[in-house]
Amino acid sequence: MGETPHRSADAGTGGIRVASGQERPAGASARVAESPVSTRTPGGDGLGGGGGLPRARAFGAERAFRGLTLAAGTTVLVIIAAIAIFLIAKAVPALRANTANFWTYEGWSPNDTAPKFGIGALAFGTVLSSALALLIAVPVALGIALFLSHYAPRRLGTALGFLIDLLAAVPSVVFGLWGRDVFVTPVRDFSAWLNQYFGWIPIFGGDGPFGKSIMLGSLVLAIMVLPIITSLSREVFLQTPTANEEAALALGATRWEMIRTAVLPYGRPGIIAAVMLGLGRALGETIALAMTLGITFGISFNLIENGGNTIAANIANAFGEANDTGRGALIASGLVLFTITLIVNITARAIVHRRREFTESAA
Repeated sequence: MGETPHRSADAGTGGIRVASGQERPAGASARVAESPVSTRTPGGDGLGGGGGLPRARAFGAERAFRGLTLAAGTTVLVIIAAIAIFLIAKAVPALRANTANFWTYEGWSPNDTAPKFGIGALAFGTVLSSALALLIAVPVALGIALFLSHYAPRRLGTALGFLIDLLAAVPSVVFGLWGRDVFVTPVRDFSAWLNQYFGWIPIFGGDGPFGKSIMLGSLVLAIMVLPIITSLSREVFLQTPTANEEAALALGATRWEMIRTAVLPYGRPGIIAAVMLGLGRALGETIALAMTLGITFGISFNLIENGGNTIAANIANAFGEANDTGRGALIASGLVLFTITLIVNITARAIVHRRREFTESAA
């Protein structure tokens, strides 16, 4: 049988003391058994397991990646600031030579001996055409996004979503040529019908001609921003927690009531951001509007008569024949458009980040 541990009586307590040779746990090293107290260093092999953490390297992959991302973000800010500085530097001489109020004057004659130009009519046309395009595109885009995410079968929804995404890759010049040569005829006929039956409304009044109007440009813009809003809205709707949808259905809600109470409230920030990104796309569109608008200078709410103009379209049409002052005037208008677009995109990003759970689920 095994050896009985050596015991000795303790005079003070009458207890039993186990010999020091038997105190170490199973698996302890012989070196520990030689001394009742073990001195452990951060890198040693004393009782209790591993030592201290290794010292961080001065330069590693994580630090390199962090520096790379910081440099990329800083580069974007530097580029934006450089663009703003360039536009301001080129626009100041033309603004000083301008003999009219830049903000309220509706004409555009920067090449004259006494330059006169203003941004009023161009800014009005830009905002009006973009707002009308969103008014047309947003309901259609949200309907398509809801159908693809909650009504269509999975395979059909994936295929249709892919086809809609392809619309975003079509060059704007193709939309412009199609609108000018093909779509202008049905728009002209529809404008004449509106004028005949609803001419008492100022936006549908006038005596013609009809065709290359704000309505035509806005319809082309609506088709162009449709895939952007649809794609982003579909992704937002797909991020809705399944538990929220199942809870609404379990309480007896129909599919539309479930969408209205669970899907739309959850995706509201993403929908607003998608709409504003589409607005930024519409504000900066150039070639398509240059081909479909009547290119006139003036503030008018009439949507069907020939006319209309935007900042981007005016730059594309007038840059080739502009002198030094004319180019400076166009750059000044570009500075206004740059500011508007920047504000729209910053607002969109702020709306996306306003709700933490939305950004975390979309990440």
